[in-house]
Amino acid sequence: MYFPLFLVQRRCNSYWEISLKFLHFSLQWKLYSSAYICALNVVKIHSRKSRMRNQEGNTSPYGRHRNDLEMGTSSTDFHDDDEVGSGPFDIVRTKSAPVDRLRRWRQAALVLNASRRFRYTLDLKKEEEKKELIAKIRAHAQVVRAAFRFQISRQDANVLETPEPLPRSTTTQVNNFDISMEELVSMTRENDLTFLKHIGGVKGVANKLKSNLEKGILGDETDLIDRNNAFGSNTYPRKKGRSFWNFLWEACKDTTLIILIVTAAASLALGIKTEGIKEGWYDGGSIAMAVLIVILFTAVSDYRQSLQFQNLNEEKQNIHMEVIRGGRRVNISIFDIAIGDVVPLKIGDQVPADGIVVSSHSLSIDESSMTGESKIVHKDSKAPFLMSGCKVADGYGTMLVTGVGINTEWGLLMSSISEDNGEETPLQVRLNGVTNLIGIVGLAVAIAVLIVLVARFFTGHTKNPNGTVQFKAGQTKVGEAIDGFIKIFTIAVTIVVVAVPEGLPLAVTLTLAYSMRKMMADKALVRRLSACETMGSATTICSDKTGTLTMNQMTVVKAYSCGNKIDPPDNKSLLPPNIISLLIESIAQNTTGSVFVPKSGGALEVSGSPTEKAILQWGVNLGMDFNAAKSKSMIIHAFPFNSEKKRGGVAVKLSDSEVNVHWKGAAEIVLASCTSYIDANDHVAPMDEDKLLAFKKAIEDMAASSLRCIAIAYRPYEMEKVPSGEEELSSWQLPEGDLILLAIVGIKDPCRPGVRDAVQFCINAGVKVRMVTGDNLQTARAIALECGILGSNTDATEPNLIDGKTFRDLSDTRRLEVADKISVMGRSSPNDKLLLVQALRKKGHVVAVTGDGTNDAPALHEADIGLAMGIQGTEVAKESSDIIILDDNFASVVKVSPRFTVFLSKLVHICFQAK
Repeated sequence: MYFPLFLVQRRCNSYWEISLKFLHFSLQWKLYSSAYICALNVVKIHSRKSRMRNQEGNTSPYGRHRNDLEMGTSSTDFHDDDEVGSGPFDIVRTKSAPVDRLRRWRQAALVLNASRRFRYTLDLKKEEEKKELIAKIRAHAQVVRAAFRFQISRQDANVLETPEPLPRSTTTQVNNFDISMEELVSMTRENDLTFLKHIGGVKGVANKLKSNLEKGILGDETDLIDRNNAFGSNTYPRKKGRSFWNFLWEACKDTTLIILIVTAAASLALGIKTEGIKEGWYDGGSIAMAVLIVILFTAVSDYRQSLQFQNLNEEKQNIHMEVIRGGRRVNISIFDIAIGDVVPLKIGDQVPADGIVVSSHSLSIDESSMTGESKIVHKDSKAPFLMSGCKVADGYGTMLVTGVGINTEWGLLMSSISEDNGEETPLQVRLNGVTNLIGIVGLAVAIAVLIVLVARFFTGHTKNPNGTVQFKAGQTKVGEAIDGFIKIFTIAVTIVVVAVPEGLPLAVTLTLAYSMRKMMADKALVRRLSACETMGSATTICSDKTGTLTMNQMTVVKAYSCGNKIDPPDNKSLLPPNIISLLIESIAQNTTGSVFVPKSGGALEVSGSPTEKAILQWGVNLGMDFNAAKSKSMIIHAFPFNSEKKRGGVAVKLSDSEVNVHWKGAAEIVLASCTSYIDANDHVAPMDEDKLLAFKKAIEDMAASSLRCIAIAYRPYEMEKVPSGEEELSSWQLPEGDLILLAIVGIKDPCRPGVRDAVQFCINAGVKVRMVTGDNLQTARAIALECGILGSNTDATEPNLIDGKTFRDLSDTRRLEVADKISVMGRSSPNDKLLLVQALRKKGHVVAVTGDGTNDAPALHEADIGLAMGIQGTEVAKESSDIIILDDNFASVVKVSPRFTVFLSKLVHICFQAK
C-alpha cells in the first residue's frame, strides 16, 4: 500500500493530483474503504480551492496542516469554522472529538495510518452505555414529574368538590422532625410548588427541619447523627469493582498465553514420552511456570491499578464546600452535608444536594448534566428547586438542603454508573497495536514454517544428523511420526513465543501506575490519562497569577481616601465619620464572604475568597460590625463580580427608603466611572483633572510595588427609578456612571517560595512560561520580575508585556505574530486568554493552561493540557481540566511535566528486560 502511494507522490505536485491518482489505484484494487476516504478528500480539496477562489483576500493566508496531536504537536492555522471539519472522517483535535467520527475511524476496514483509528482512546461502547443509562434516569424523572402535574391538574379541576385539598399529610412526626423523608424527596423531585406553599414556604420547611435560614443547623455530633438516621447521608452506594478473579480470568484469555499453554502441554507430553517423567517434564514445566507467573503478575498489577483508579475517583469526587452551621461558615466535604444545611452558592460551584433557594441574586443554574438541556435556568422564589450535580452559571445565593445521597437524581445516577471508563493512553494503544502486529506477523511466519517443515518431514526431505531420513512412508511408526510432528510444532510455537513481546503491554501498565502514583504524590490528580503523555511534550505554560504564582494570602497594606494616603490603612482618625459609614456599608453588603464572631470571645473568623477576606478584615479594623451592618440595609439587586467588566455591584435599600448603589472592582476601571469623591471635610467634591491624575499616580505606585489595586465607590439613587416588579428587577442594570469614589486599597499577595526556581527550571527545559492575569499591567509586571518570567526591566516592553484589550484588538495575522513573544498579559478577560491559547496552538505549540475560575473553562478546554487549581478552583474549571493541581502551586505544575520523562525511562528499562 505504501509503495504505490510513494510513487504517486513523487510524480505529482499537489494533493489534488495525489488524491485522484490514489483514488484510481484504490478502485483498481477494490480497496473500497480507502477509495471512499480518498474521494472525500478529493471533494474537500476541490471545495476548499473553490472557497479560496471565491473569498480571495478574506481567507487566512495560513495553511491547514494537521500533525499527530497525540505525539505532542497540534493542528496549525485552521479557521474557526473548520474546527469541526467538513468531512465525516475529519478530526481536527483528539480532545473532545466528535463521537460519530471516532466511530467511523474505528469501523473503517482499511486505514493507511493505523494510529488514526485510535485518535481518541476512550471506550466508545462503555461511553454509549453510560449515556443510555443517564437518558433512562432522566426519562424516569420526567415521567414522574409529568404524572404528578397530571394529578395536580385533576385536583384543580375538582376544586369545587374539595375546597382545600392537602397535597400530602404532614401531621406525622418522623424521627423528631415534622416532615418525612418521602415528602421532602417527592416535593423536590417533582418541583411541587403547591406543597411548598402549603407548609409555609422555605421558612416553613426550615422550621420543620429544625434549621435556621441565617444560622443553619447546630451541626454538633448528636444533631448530625439524628439527621442522617432520619433522612440519610449525602453518599450513595458505589458499584462494586471487579474482583481479583475477574482480572485473573481476563489474563488467562490472552491469545499468546493460550498458545503457550498449548505448547507447554505438548512439550510436557513429548518430554515425558521421550525422556521419561523424571527428566522429561523440564521444558514443558518451565513454560507452564512462566505462563503462570505472567498470568498472576498481570492480574495482580491490573487489580492494583483498578484499586488505585478507584481511590483517584474518590479524591476527585470529594468536593469541599462552605456551609453555615451555628451561624459560622465551615468548610466540609460534600459527603458530610446533611438535611437542613444552609449552603452559600456562588458562580462556578456545584450544587451539592437537592434543595430550595433561600435567597438569590442573579442566580442561574446550568442543569444540562441532569436534564440534558443546555439552557441556563434562572432560580428565584418562583422557581426555587435545585438539583444536585448541577453547576452555578452566574450569580450567588443560599440554599436549604432537602435531599441528599440516593434520594436525589444525582445520587441515583452516580450509583448506577461505574467510574472505570476503560480509558487507555495513546502510548498504550500504540504499543498494544505494535504487539498485535508483531503477533500477527510472528504467527504468520510460524504457520508458514510449520507448513514447510511438516511438508518436508512427511515427504522425506528431513534428515537426522547422521544423514538418515526421519520419515519413510509405510516404515516409520505412528508414534515416531507423532513425535516428529510435535517437535516441528514446538519450533513453530517457539517462533511465536520469541516474536511476541508479551511483556510490553504489562510494562506500560506498570509504568503508568507508577507515574500516576508519583504524580499524585506531587499533588497532581489526573482526570484524563492521555494528558500524562501530552504534558511531557508541552512547549509553553500559560499560568494564572493569583494563587498559582502567589500565595493567595492577601492583606490590605495601602489605602487612599479623601484624596490622601491613609497611613496606616486602618487609621480611622484620618477618615470622616460619613465615609467610614459608607465604606462599612459597601464592604458588608457588596461581598460574598462573611465575618463570624464566636460567643466565647475568640478571634473573628473571616471567610470568603482571599480578596474578599482582605477587604473584610480591613473593614473590621475600621470598626465594622458585620451582622449589624448587614441588618441596617437590605440588598434589592446585585450584579455579581464579572471577569469581563472586572467589577461587581449591589443596590441596597436603607431603612429610610433611600437607595445606595455600591461598586467594587479593578481600581482604574472603577475610577474611570467616578465623577466625584468625598474630601477630608466629608463633602462631595468634583473629580477634577488634577485629582484624577493624583489617584491614577497612586494606583501606578501601588501596582509597581506588586500590589493588587481595588477601588470602592458608590452613588445615591432615586427610589422611584428602582423597578418594582420582580421580573423587571431581575433584569435591571445597575447604574455604572456618576460614581463617588470612597477609597482605593492596595492588597499585598507575596510570591510563593520556590516559584522562581520552578520558572527557571522550565526555561532551562525549553518551556516558556507566560503569565495571563486580570490584574493591573504594572502589578503583573512587578510579580513577573519577582518570579523570573521577565528577566529584567528591558524585557518589560510591548509585546513581551501586553494589555489584554490591546491583544484582543489586533488582527488575526498580527495576533499570531505577537502571541509567540508575549510573556505577560495584564487586565486580560477570559476571552483574551482563549484567544492567546488558540493563537499559540495555531503556531504549533503544545499549550498547558492553568486556571481556577468558571470563566477559565473555555481556555482550559481549548488547551492541550488544562490544569485546574484544586483549592481555589471552581467545579466548572475542574470539570473542564485534564489535571487538577491539589495545592494550587506552580511548582507542582512544573513537576507534572518531567514525570512523563521518568515514565518513558522506566518503560524502556522494563522493555529491555522483558525478554
